[in-house]
Parts: sequence; structure tokens; C-alpha cells
Amino acid sequence: MTIEHFTQETFEAAIAKGVTLVDFWATWCGPCKMQGAILDDLKLPPTLEGKVRIGKLDVDQFPVAAAQYRVQTIPTLIIFKDGAPVETMVGVQPSATLIGKLEAAIA
Repeated sequence: MTIEHFTQETFEAAIAKGVTLVDFWATWCGPCKMQGAILDDLKLPPTLEGKVRIGKLDVDQFPVAAAQYRVQTIPTLIIFKDGAPVETMVGVQPSATLIGKLEAAIA
């Protein structure tokens, strides 16, 4: 699975259609690095393959989107479905939790 790196310009289009998990993070954040490693190692089950996108948005470089979705603590992970947030998770999340929330979002 490829993790996309969103910018302010690509973010809205990326979340507009389908299910997208966005990791709001910063380079200096220790827990964000832990979450990043979990995302890098995430193995999607066949039920999710090709049905979800996963991306990251650096809150220091692109603060407008972070402010728009009231991201105050990082890492914050938000699952969007057709442009609307459907699940927000704050803090480091294990892969099992992420998979369960993604499966619920595509149902």
C-alpha cells in the first residue's frame, strides 16, 4: 500500500470521493513517528484492498486543513467518506483499530 502525502492543494480532492484515512502529523512529533511506522506496516485485508486511500498531511506545512477539522493534538487520524469526516481518532492507533474503523466506513 502506498501512503500519499497530501498538500493543501491536493487534500480536498483526495478526500472528495470514497473512503480516505488522513494522518495529521508533524515531523517533530514522536507519537506521529510511531503512528507513521504503523501506517507503513499496515496490511489491508482483501475487503479493503482498492477501496480506501491512506494519506498524511503535515500540520506545520499545511495548517489550514488542520484548523478546518479542529486538529489540536497530533497525531490525529480522520476517516473521510465522500468528503465528510466520519471518524476521528486522537493519539497513536494500532493497526487493528484502523482496519476496523475503515471496514465500518466502507460498509
